[in-house]
Amino acid sequence: MISIIEQVLTQDEVAQFRQHLDNSSEWQDGLSTAGTLSGSVKRNLQINEASDIAVSLGNHILTKLGNNPQFISAALPNKIYPPKFNCYQDGGYYGEHVDSAIMQVPGTNIMIRSDLSATLFLSEPEDYEGGELVIEDQFGAQQVKLNAGDMVLYPSSSLHHVTPVTKGARISSFFWMQSLIKEEQARTMLYDLDQSIQSLSIEKNKDDSDLLRLTGVYHNLLRRWSDV
Repeated sequence: MISIIEQVLTQDEVAQFRQHLDNSSEWQDGLSTAGTLSGSVKRNLQINEASDIAVSLGNHILTKLGNNPQFISAALPNKIYPPKFNCYQDGGYYGEHVDSAIMQVPGTNIMIRSDLSATLFLSEPEDYEGGELVIEDQFGAQQVKLNAGDMVLYPSSSLHHVTPVTKGARISSFFWMQSLIKEEQARTMLYDLDQSIQSLSIEKNKDDSDLLRLTGVYHNLLRRWSDV
């Protein structure tokens, strides 16, 4: 399932992020963090993930996501790899690849299974040409190019790539997470059920018997399928 989560960051927050990132001296060749195979298809810049600016902005993103009901519903996150930041310009691109299955959080012994990948756009789509995130799913290739502040969430097992940026600069944050629900199909079913419950809760009283029954089904399925 590919999920679009709008306005993770406000326009004011995006502007503040861009001011810090545009003036940062921490940009480095993205090849320094590329794996053995991905290094041959990767051309971009990345902020040093250990830098103060990367840690500070990344923590702000995590705080916002922790208060975002749609993100919690879609991801059911257990562990999140600290957000990183990249820039594509001057023909920069990232060829077709699949994200690593297991990642170690730098400076820790924490291991994360990458169930979901996220890209949070920090450039407006009209500010650059190219730079589409192309994700292969069961319905074919899906092109994603969102407004600044919006985020796409998709299975890390998906084959995906970023098309060359031929004009301007595409700046974004990207990261991965291990979900409480390992299986994508089960996670999608729980998301659909939760969205239905939230819609019904607007129309019905909180003590409505059908609403309570559906809520019970949701939590019992979550209990059965969760990996904690």
